[in-house]
Amino acid sequence: MSNPVIVAAKLKLKRSALEAKVSEIKEAQERSEALVRAIDDATEEEIETVEKSVEEIQAELTAKEEEKSNLEKEIEALEAELEQSNQKTPNQNENPEGGQRKMKKGNEEIRDGIKAYVRSKGQERAGFTSVEGGALIPEELLKAQEVPTEGIDLAKLVNVVPVTSGSGKYPVIKKSGSKMVSQAELAANPELAKPVITEVAYDIETYRGYIPVSSESIEDADYDVTGMITSEINDQELNTKNFAIASVLKTAPAKAVTGVDGIKTVINKDIKKVYAVKAILSASLFNALDLLKDADGRYLLTPDATVESGKKLFGKEVIVLDDDMIGTADGDLKGFIGDPKAAVTLFDRKRASVKWVDNDVYGELLAGFVRFDVEKTDSEAGFYITYTPAV
Repeated sequence: MSNPVIVAAKLKLKRSALEAKVSEIKEAQERSEALVRAIDDATEEEIETVEKSVEEIQAELTAKEEEKSNLEKEIEALEAELEQSNQKTPNQNENPEGGQRKMKKGNEEIRDGIKAYVRSKGQERAGFTSVEGGALIPEELLKAQEVPTEGIDLAKLVNVVPVTSGSGKYPVIKKSGSKMVSQAELAANPELAKPVITEVAYDIETYRGYIPVSSESIEDADYDVTGMITSEINDQELNTKNFAIASVLKTAPAKAVTGVDGIKTVINKDIKKVYAVKAILSASLFNALDLLKDADGRYLLTPDATVESGKKLFGKEVIVLDDDMIGTADGDLKGFIGDPKAAVTLFDRKRASVKWVDNDVYGELLAGFVRFDVEKTDSEAGFYITYTPAV
């Protein structure tokens, strides 16, 4: 008889995967519908591009629907298996606390399985899901140790698109700010502004974070090895994605600004009002602005407890990054002013795994892998500014 705890843990993972797949299908359908609506006002050349994009999305939807169907079948089979197991052990299910204990035990068994994988250097693979010769860490185990609250997660600010392929094209409709016009009854429809559709190519890359683990620590460790892996993967994934996103933000059109008035002009005039503007600043630029006062002695940056930095600039949220992340060196007065969600898209494969790899210097290392790509999607969504204090 199958262990009901293991079955329940597998069922939870499959249900999470199904929810993610449904979200991916919905997002692809929305993209397809947006492109179909744009065909009416497109030129012949644009129609060919749109039709090609629609065909690619439809092929993507077909594959996703098949994956969804397979997940539903697997869930149905696991539910039947779990029900059969529960019928054979009715007394355990009468106590709700017993169910919680079983789930906790299930997580512990998965953790123990990964610990055994670590200690055996990949030889033992029981009790968890494996992928490409490595141990796939379940999402609930990754969430056991949260990223520190003071850490900045730029992925929350940009557009994130889950993808299932290693490369592809993502259609983007440019924000035109155009409007419809009033027309007399029964008069011919006037031509509206044609949508500008571009295809952004993405190519998923694999990023790795290495954890040197000595033979002595593997043999003698009585600490939570899985917790150590989780913490390292979380930290390296956050830092790597932040750096990649910041690198793309720095490719926005460059603009030199002088004094507070220069920044105000960028926000008030240079960026279209269709964009949700934020100020992503280097720590040095933030500090320079935070020290400024108006004629009445009031600080320029206004307090706002609803945003992470606790400050707003001319009503826009301020995000503070290290100088060498949004700039290049300590002391750089640089930043991105604009709409990061429109400007940047992160194509996320969202797979986290660990496996033993060979290394010429350190011998065997335990490596964590994440896969994603970051691309610019709208060059008009903001500016990369270099600030000079007003004399």
